[in-house]
Amino acid sequence: MGVGRPAVDLILTGGKIWTENPAQPEAEAVAIAHRQIVFVGSSKDAIGLKEPETKVIDLRGRRVVPGFGDAHVHFYYGGSSLTSVQLRNAKSREEMRDRIAKFAASRAKGEWILLGEWDPQAWDSPALPTHELIDDVTPHNPVFVNRVDAHTMLTNSLAMKLAGVDRNTPDVAGGVIGRDAQGNPTGIVIDAAKSLIERVIPKPTVPQLAEALYAAQQHAFKFGVTAVHDMGFVGSRAAESSADLFRAYQSLLATGKLKIRTTLYTPLPQWQKLANLGVQACFGNDTMQIGGLKGFSDGSLGSSTAWFLQPYTDDATSVGGPSDELSDPAEMRRNLFGGDAAGLQLAIHAIGDRANQIMLDTFEEISLSNGTRDRRFRIEHAQHLQPADVARFPLMKVIASMQPYHCIDDGRWACGRIGKARAKEAWAFRSLLDAGATLAFGSDWWVAPIDPLAGIYAAVTRRPIDGSSPEGWIPEQKISVREAVHAYTMGTAYAAFQDRIKGSIEAGKLADLAILSRDIFAIDPVELADTKVELTIVGGEVVYARDGLGSAAKG
Repeated sequence: MGVGRPAVDLILTGGKIWTENPAQPEAEAVAIAHRQIVFVGSSKDAIGLKEPETKVIDLRGRRVVPGFGDAHVHFYYGGSSLTSVQLRNAKSREEMRDRIAKFAASRAKGEWILLGEWDPQAWDSPALPTHELIDDVTPHNPVFVNRVDAHTMLTNSLAMKLAGVDRNTPDVAGGVIGRDAQGNPTGIVIDAAKSLIERVIPKPTVPQLAEALYAAQQHAFKFGVTAVHDMGFVGSRAAESSADLFRAYQSLLATGKLKIRTTLYTPLPQWQKLANLGVQACFGNDTMQIGGLKGFSDGSLGSSTAWFLQPYTDDATSVGGPSDELSDPAEMRRNLFGGDAAGLQLAIHAIGDRANQIMLDTFEEISLSNGTRDRRFRIEHAQHLQPADVARFPLMKVIASMQPYHCIDDGRWACGRIGKARAKEAWAFRSLLDAGATLAFGSDWWVAPIDPLAGIYAAVTRRPIDGSSPEGWIPEQKISVREAVHAYTMGTAYAAFQDRIKGSIEAGKLADLAILSRDIFAIDPVELADTKVELTIVGGEVVYARDGLGSAAKG
């Protein structure tokens, strides 16, 4: 061992290493010691660092990239969804009913049936289902299952009975209770109206939360994800359970089970709790940090609750509307200005062009009011933008935290909602990058798959999942594989104030890497969908191995 140099634990040789370091874009080998990268260069020079206890993995020409970050997940829901009823690929409402029926038959009486991710756009008729579809197959189990966007829910009669929801239940600000011609609830609740049902769903215990988080972590590792930004609970459950979610993470951290690097965001209305403790942005260590605030300005495109400047193409009477938080603009402004003044990071959901414009306006006011500092404002989704607002992202240093898979999912039907003209700036990856904006890519898992390779495929090809538009939906907004990888690595690290310690393969940075089955920079982008992660490394530790590569390490 050289003087002043720690013993090398692991060496990767014979690879095609994409470093994300402009000064050294490509390399053959990496040496790792004590969780950090200590060398990047040739295989010959790397082997020269080998000591008796050093393990060596011959990559045999495989492509290596920095470990992927996911800038927007709901990790507890993701873990829970792995064992919940699976409705995403149901091809009809009848198949949805059958799957719920079979799942209910395997559950104890009284157990809630949750999550699901049903997709009416995959059905012959995309009309929303009603409680009558599932009531007779779920007489003993309350049901509260979400549409793929998680803004629209289907409940059964039992769930509504337990919640006291009937024709006399008043509407909720920032939400919609679906009703039939007689005014009776249909079982559909949207956005803030979800709270009517959520309030009676049993809250998960800390051990249950921890179990789901651990399952989520192990699942994420299969896709080369080494870091996540957890946006926590959604809806009314957010305020109630955010402390327990943090306790669950702490329990995993204390027992050494938490390995995925996690940045946990707190609901915006709870900013004062963090401020009272003196917590500021990125408080914690390289495994777990807090100090960010997640808020909502509107709903979703799929539920027609995204807030636009002009009416929906398929509903000239509606422009969507503000979230329940923004339905009281003065209160939300107090939270935004107060949270920022306390040194906390703001990450605000905005889908429609009006919601995005309002948030950009508000961020500008906050910067002028609270003074200059490295804030790293985030707009989560940044989905539909006015052309004039695109340039405001780099000008104001606002991060566009986007989820490419939504583009190829919603692209099947988005033009029907907003028309072709507005769609030109939908998921405007190319426009934002050309303007100089920072992109941080993620998945929105459990709402969409956590697989970054699927996200890269989406950003590069923009081919909707139904096979339409094979040349790409709004192809002028395509970006390159390198640009997409950057958004999943350095982009996500920057969005969490961690770009100095991770996001690229450089000496001195954390040894987080993903080894791929194919060279994603050399293949036809269409083939990205068939690429797998073969090895995931976090802090120099192999946490996932798809084949024998990890066990082939030699001393």
